[in-house]
Amino acid sequence: MGSEQPFAIPAAVVSGFESGDDATRDWGRLLPSVARDLLQKWDLRPDGAVRAGEAGIVVPVLRADDTPAALKLQVPKPETRAAALGLTAWKGRGMVRLLDYDADRGGMLLERLHADHSLERVEDDDAAVRVVGGLLARLHSVPAPAPLPRLTTIVAGMLTDAPAAMRFLDSDDRARVDRWARQVTAVEAEPGDRLLHWDLHYGNVLAADREPWLAIDPEPLIGDPGFDLWPALDSGWSADESVSDAPRIVRRRFGILTEMLDLDRARAVAWTAARLLQNTLWDIEDGHHAISTSAKTVDDALASFSG
Repeated sequence: MGSEQPFAIPAAVVSGFESGDDATRDWGRLLPSVARDLLQKWDLRPDGAVRAGEAGIVVPVLRADDTPAALKLQVPKPETRAAALGLTAWKGRGMVRLLDYDADRGGMLLERLHADHSLERVEDDDAAVRVVGGLLARLHSVPAPAPLPRLTTIVAGMLTDAPAAMRFLDSDDRARVDRWARQVTAVEAEPGDRLLHWDLHYGNVLAADREPWLAIDPEPLIGDPGFDLWPALDSGWSADESVSDAPRIVRRRFGILTEMLDLDRARAVAWTAARLLQNTLWDIEDGHHAISTSAKTVDDALASFSG
């Protein structure tokens, strides 16, 4: 039984959640007992080192029949419940498979993937972005569960917050944010009805045994597929690495993804502008009073597609 195995979460992992909000701190203090309870409930045996992230932890485990799996523990909040809803709807089609779920304690039992082998390790970028395009096509084809968050709500909040946030920016950045808001306003009346991942960057695609590649860590949302492109466009390069080559990479990826997903490119540019606006508003909220270099790079690279 899982409870019969010695198990401890490293103190550094538990203390890492002390920097979060009240709910996160409270959950972090309960984390060791929650983990032990779920190991017992699902008859699991720890099978490797605990991996920690900003939102929770993952414990490699073995099930009673020795099948490898992963116990993922996150703060039980609306985003966690949305993730479980999405995983249930996808049923492992292009996505890591949900084996069990404890809503009250934020526990998910997932199939085990190869955590150290993400799409970031693929050297052929065209091949990598085609993997993302294939996964997005499959994920978007699944009917979206009604209780999930909707893009229309996200957009309304962004457009409401943008004018006040712009006062923290210089004139050039204000002009860019204003243009993004106008681009989003032009498409907000048709926010879409597809089941989106919301965060499918290269690091959230892992090698698997059941299929060559599967998506992980969704933040399910109902909306337009164009809103799902930005994480892949922005993956694997940064301003201090390959900024001179980044525009070409972004344009190439955008062309491949829009072709594979059969998207109107001007509309997809507008929904990508929504992502840039969203990220910039988050940055301003966190005290960064300038548009990031990566956001400007993506924006400038896509100008030729905007129509």
